[in-house]
Amino acid sequence: MSLLAVTDLRVEFGRRRTAVLDGVSFTLEPGQRLGLVGASGSGKTVLASAIMGLLPDNARVAGTIVFEDHELTTLPERAFAALRGRDLTMVFQEPMTALDPTMRVGRQAAELIGLHRDTSTGATRARVEQIFARMGLDQASRVADAYPHELSGGQRQRVIIAMALLNSPALVICDEPTTALDATVQARVLDLLNEELAAVNAACLFISHDLGLVSGICTDVAVLYRGQIVETGQAGAVLRAPRHPYTQGLLATADIDAVPAGERLPVIEDFLPADECGVT
Repeated sequence: MSLLAVTDLRVEFGRRRTAVLDGVSFTLEPGQRLGLVGASGSGKTVLASAIMGLLPDNARVAGTIVFEDHELTTLPERAFAALRGRDLTMVFQEPMTALDPTMRVGRQAAELIGLHRDTSTGATRARVEQIFARMGLDQASRVADAYPHELSGGQRQRVIIAMALLNSPALVICDEPTTALDATVQARVLDLLNEELAAVNAACLFISHDLGLVSGICTDVAVLYRGQIVETGQAGAVLRAPRHPYTQGLLATADIDAVPAGERLPVIEDFLPADECGVT
């Protein structure tokens, strides 16, 4: 049985009859890293929220999401809370909204351990400093005693990733985890994330619009377009020779350096059939 199996998932909101997700199906195995790519509005974050049980109350969900032996779409919140932060974790896009500005980051990390494990204060603090250090945070003890606003953007993002890995989860969902970082810090953070995922054989669903990042960290790719997965496969194969017009458009628009000077930059709609672009 797969670690995660999403089958025919459909998500609608409010009175809208158009599904944000429409029949999404895929599986994840232990240690697998699946890149979920697509332009803004394709449904990537909604899919992550559905898996984490964080959809708003007006969401209507059909289909199944099975994690280990738990059906997440019908799991009571108390049981879900026992999984979330222990076996199933998420790295959010913006660390300042994910961290409590009134608490030192070490205390926030310690509380996450305390919710799921019975350990002493000393052992908890040691674990927090250990994972902070492994994520490349110099002077881990000082960082643990800092408030979020006292840390740089790169440091806060490493703290968020470290917190997602604290309890050695089986699955980590990363939603655009390095968007706010400069290229040098971004590369280092991803290297560290890669190492830590491998250390615990965790699966990863890596959500991004950046195909370069996906190719560097993911074993496989799923392309999401208008709420549907239109192409899947090994990352190298999909990114070298995409079959679906939408994937071809994503790759072409990502490589603007290949466009001769003076020529119009490509857009995704250039690669799609007219009936999918609103053109008649």
